[in-house]
Amino acid sequence: MSAVTSVRVGDAAGTTTPAGRMAALARAELALLGRAKATLLVAVFVPLVMPFSLRASIDQMDLDGTGLSVGSVLLPATIGFSLLFAVYSSLVSVYAARREELVLKRLRTGELRDMEILVGAALPSVAIGLVQCVALAVACAALLDVGAPRAAHLAFLGLLLGLVMWPALAAVVASFSKSVEGAQVAAMPLLLVSMLGSGTFVPLDVMPDRLASLCELLPLTPVITLLRGGWTGDLSAYDTLGAVATAVAWTVLAVFAVRRWFRWEPRR
Repeated sequence: MSAVTSVRVGDAAGTTTPAGRMAALARAELALLGRAKATLLVAVFVPLVMPFSLRASIDQMDLDGTGLSVGSVLLPATIGFSLLFAVYSSLVSVYAARREELVLKRLRTGELRDMEILVGAALPSVAIGLVQCVALAVACAALLDVGAPRAAHLAFLGLLLGLVMWPALAAVVASFSKSVEGAQVAAMPLLLVSMLGSGTFVPLDVMPDRLASLCELLPLTPVITLLRGGWTGDLSAYDTLGAVATAVAWTVLAVFAVRRWFRWEPRR
């Protein structure tokens, strides 16, 4: 806690701009994240292990007629796992812990603005998620013979939207929890639904049409859709716009909810 509460904007040259203030907070948060062994373990190692358990189930799927291969299913799924565990799940715990420790309350008394506090606290988890996503994409592309993305701009767009949307969703979920333990429990429903229904474990192409239409509205689905379309290169303009619109809608709703309901002090 002392690492974060010791952040005093203006104590060092170069921290009086919004970028400098968020960078200072991110450095302090990174130090704290390194001390939280359980959170760091989930963020770093779970996304690396999940693809191995998923490979066997994908091998047994009937992908004939879908235009998909094992690689084009597994690669976006691994990136989705990084977003869920390295970014979303870890940040729910981070926001709840800093609130319960009164860190967020103390930071608001300084020069940091509300959004700068949330973004600065999220930067280490987002950086870990980004590095993981790139490393997993390169590894999967090589090991599964997927190759480079045919529409790299779609893959980049999907990853960017995911790295913006999931920290906002984490802040929303943390808002409605009363403790760090409660935040971890509160994070589970969206995490499990996203894993099961967003095309990670089971591609939407092999789902019944009605179920697939519902799953398209989940927040992780547009990210997976854009990532998969980036590698296969067969995503239509209509589907691309639909995926982007869904991701942007979730992001806007999440930011609105954070501004409206985010709690900066513990519930009493």
